[in-house]
Amino acid sequence: LGPNGAGKTTTIRCLLDLIRPDSGMLRVLGLDPQRQGVALRRQVGYLPGDLRLDENLTVETTLRLWAALHAGRVDWAFVRHLVARLDLDLRPRIRNLSRGQRQKVGLALALLHRPALLLLDEPTAGLDPLLQREVLALLRDRRAEDGTTVFFSSHILSEVEAIADRVVLLRQGVVVEALAPADLAGRALRRVRVRFAEPVPETAFAGVPGVRVLERTDDHWLIEVSGAIDPFVKALARFPVRDLEVERPSLEEVFLRFYAAPGEPR
Repeated sequence: LGPNGAGKTTTIRCLLDLIRPDSGMLRVLGLDPQRQGVALRRQVGYLPGDLRLDENLTVETTLRLWAALHAGRVDWAFVRHLVARLDLDLRPRIRNLSRGQRQKVGLALALLHRPALLLLDEPTAGLDPLLQREVLALLRDRRAEDGTTVFFSSHILSEVEAIADRVVLLRQGVVVEALAPADLAGRALRRVRVRFAEPVPETAFAGVPGVRVLERTDDHWLIEVSGAIDPFVKALARFPVRDLEVERPSLEEVFLRFYAAPGEPR
């Protein structure tokens, strides 16, 4: 997990030996990607962030071509299940697909040989919200049914909270923290716009943990809440509220808030 430019794609490419690190050692499924790349890639499904396919082939031909590369290790009943689950139309040529449709084809290609490890670079990019949920459910099912390890990059906090067992936070190529998804709540950052039904004292939220008043104009308040939201909700309940809107800042803003380098604005 990390903002744009954190090193997520670079990490995944190093794991597959598509690029090589300047120093250090990598082991994936106990194998050295530089010396045992062929054996490793037999066990890995990969979805790049910049998926490129033969534009002249149909979706069905593309699936069959990739299945042939796996030398008979493809269960076609499972492939048909994937096609139905992702609602894939097999007839169009790749060049006629939208970005979201291409992403679905890429997911099917990564999954069709039921790999031990999935390496996915922002797997829900370009998908509508309904399909995003379906893809996350599909990944959970693969983990539950096949024991597949899913290693994926994202810049969407809610996506990570939905399916991850462990989260590594990257910033500018450096691991800044590794934690469980439940601990992400401690990094939660919200902006709450509140319109009160009657005047509220300036000190209404003084001393409430994680609460900072950013703006206050008459009955309109803009409040930043970091970490657990319960103390703020209890403090807010003391006053009559006319309207309330909660915003989730971008991951970049969260990183600046919690992981800003010395001298960097927060």
